[in-house]
This record gives sequence, structure tokens and C-alpha cells, in this order.
Amino acid sequence: MHRILVGLDASPRSKDVLDAAIDLARRTNSKLILMRAIGIPVELPPEAYALPPASLEGLLEQEALRYVERELERVPEELRGPVKVAVGTPWQAICQAAKDENVDLIVIGSHGYQGLDRLIGTTAAKVVNHADRSVLVVRHAEKLTS
Repeated sequence: MHRILVGLDASPRSKDVLDAAIDLARRTNSKLILMRAIGIPVELPPEAYALPPASLEGLLEQEALRYVERELERVPEELRGPVKVAVGTPWQAICQAAKDENVDLIVIGSHGYQGLDRLIGTTAAKVVNHADRSVLVVRHAEKLTS
């Protein structure tokens, strides 16, 4: 194993996902590629409607890049690979980035089945079902005790 793609979503469980990926990268001497994929939010602030579509996408990409670069600071220098951001359907963007970067493994967080997840499935489930490489799904620590 040489390259691991880590899908981060800025949720509280992202810390567990990154911690697990760092531990695995240390054990396998792999590089971590941190990624944030952002879907276009259903509810946009009114000022977003005044922006041209490219500007909205650029704004979301900038925000995602700032987040990923902050998280990269937690990764030991010797384990750092490139960072990636994408605006689009998150599971598709993660699967495509895994191909583009030719990673050996995708590490993502699990999701509780609440709300819309029950109807359309989670990003994690879709990545597991559609990725053309292995996927490690990290469960949130609270879920492990129940």
C-alpha cells in the first residue's frame, strides 16, 4: 500500500476518520491524499442566487480547500500527499479521485441512517458499492460501544 485517499466531510466524525488513516499510513508507510467533496446545498443563501454558477462552485471549492489544508496540518509531514477538492455528487467525486490518483485504499466515515439517508443511502454506502478498489469505513467511536 502506497497511497490512501481520505474522504473528509467536516463532520465531528472526520477526526476519527483522519486519525484512523494516519495510523494506517504510519503502519504501511503510505502517503495520505486528503479530499473534501461538496455537493451543491439544497438550501442556498439568497445572495448565492445572484452569483454566476462558476462563482458559486469556486466559492465552495475555496471553502473546501481551506478546510482540507487545516486538516493536513494534523498529518505528519512524511505521510502527506496532495489535497483534493471537488464540487459535485460526493460519492462520485470520491470514486473518481481514487481512480485519478491511483490510490490503493479509500478511507471514509460511516453515517447513521437518519432522514434522507434512509431513502437514498449514505455517501459511504455508495462509495463501497461503486468504488473499483478497497474501502475502509471508519465508524464513529460512539457507535462502537452500542
